[in-house]
Amino acid sequence: MSATSQAMQAPPPPKPRIDGLPAILGSLPLTLLFLTLVLTPLALTFLLSFAQFDYNTGIQPGRTLEQYRQVLTDSYFLEIFWRTFWIAGLTTLICALIGAPEAYVLSRMRKPWRSIFLLAVLSPLLISLVVRAFGWSLLLGPNGPLGSAAQALGLGSLLYTPTAIIIGLVHVMLPFMVIPVWTSLQKLDPTVEQAAYSLNASRAQTLWRVVLPQAMPGVLSGSLIVFGLSASSFAIPALLGGRRLKMAATIVYDEFLTELNWPLGAAIAVLLLVANIIIMMSYNRMVERSYRRSLG
Repeated sequence: MSATSQAMQAPPPPKPRIDGLPAILGSLPLTLLFLTLVLTPLALTFLLSFAQFDYNTGIQPGRTLEQYRQVLTDSYFLEIFWRTFWIAGLTTLICALIGAPEAYVLSRMRKPWRSIFLLAVLSPLLISLVVRAFGWSLLLGPNGPLGSAAQALGLGSLLYTPTAIIIGLVHVMLPFMVIPVWTSLQKLDPTVEQAAYSLNASRAQTLWRVVLPQAMPGVLSGSLIVFGLSASSFAIPALLGGRRLKMAATIVYDEFLTELNWPLGAAIAVLLLVANIIIMMSYNRMVERSYRRSLG
């Protein structure tokens, strides 16, 4: 056998692997960035929440659990947390009911309409959040078209109510639901739907048994994003909810900049983060379990 034929039959050399020390050095900048911008502020906030505070002298040396005891035993703070989470949950549900069909329509569009429709979905993200909140305050105010219509129908004022906050949050968070669902539906082969129709499946059965299972990962990820951002939102509740209708982020702002009680504000922020993580992890596990059960 000639050298040329042996060279042609020889297996290709293995590709070089990036592991060990080069991999660690390559990930070092991102690790330092994550530690600096995410973990360090969280750690400092966590430590601040245990500091002692006196309204006459400010932050005092020493550690205490007084801030956590005050938040967890005061009905005022518990009501704010309850309001925060039910508004965030309802916002997530409305975004899922609107965003999932919208993403399905988007996935079935052809160029150039798909690009135009996608730009329309993402266009609110190009406008400042404060500008959008002020725009909704004008629409929902007593002299605005929606506010005037609500008063004419006997619904009362919409501004500075939970309804106004939910409307503003849905408008802001809807793109964060549409994009993940649309990305999941991009993996769906259209011939699978045609196969379901060829087996005499109705339109509703095809959407329920074929399309929805494929869209569920996107609905799950979109729900987690929308819920987390809604529960920690500040601008929309502050501008559309007013000073009386507090949510967790607005009370943190008040404690830091109005009351100057930084330890109490830090404790509320830490509890909000922990509650967010627990709720989202529980929701994630529940949805994944039901999804696996439906597939089985």
